[in-house]
Amino acid sequence: MAETGTKKTKTNSNNKLNANNKPHDEVVECLQRQVANGFILYLNYKHYHWQTFGPLFRDLHRLFDEFAAEVYETIDELAERVRMIGQNPVSRIEEFLQTASIKSAGKSNDMREMIREADENSRQIIAEMRAGIKIADERDDPGTADVLTRFVQIHEKQEWWLRDILERRDGLTD
Repeated sequence: MAETGTKKTKTNSNNKLNANNKPHDEVVECLQRQVANGFILYLNYKHYHWQTFGPLFRDLHRLFDEFAAEVYETIDELAERVRMIGQNPVSRIEEFLQTASIKSAGKSNDMREMIREADENSRQIIAEMRAGIKIADERDDPGTADVLTRFVQIHEKQEWWLRDILERRDGLTD
C-alpha cells in the first residue's frame, strides 16, 4: 500500500491499460479506423495537391499540402495509442482499405468536386471521432478521448476551410 497524505491507497501494478481491450472492442475499432482514415486522407490530400489547377492553383496547391502534413502528423500517435491499449495497429495497404470509412480520391478533373469530396471525408471523420470520444469516455479511457479530442479539432478546422471555399459568394470565381 502506498500512502498519500492521511489516506492509504492501494496500488496495483497488475492494472494494465489493455486488460479489457480486444481487437473488436469499440475503442480499438475506432482508433484502427482513424489510423486507416489518416493514411487514406493523407494520400487523398496529396492527390488533390498534385491535381490542382486553375485560377486558385497556388492557394489550393498549398492548402492541400498543409492539410496532408497536418493529417500525417496524427497517424503515428493514433497508431501508438492502439499499441498502448493492447492491440496492433493496421499497417498494410490492404488493411487501410478494408478498415477506413473514407474512400480513395476519385478520378475527377473538376476542382470543385475534389474540394467537395475532401469536405465530405472531413465530415465523416469528424462524426466518427466525436462518437469515438463518447465511447472512450464511457469505457473510462481518458487517453483515447484526449487523442481524439485533439485530432478532431484539426479536422474541424480543415472542414471549415473546405466548406468556406465551396461557398459561392465572393464574386471571384464562377
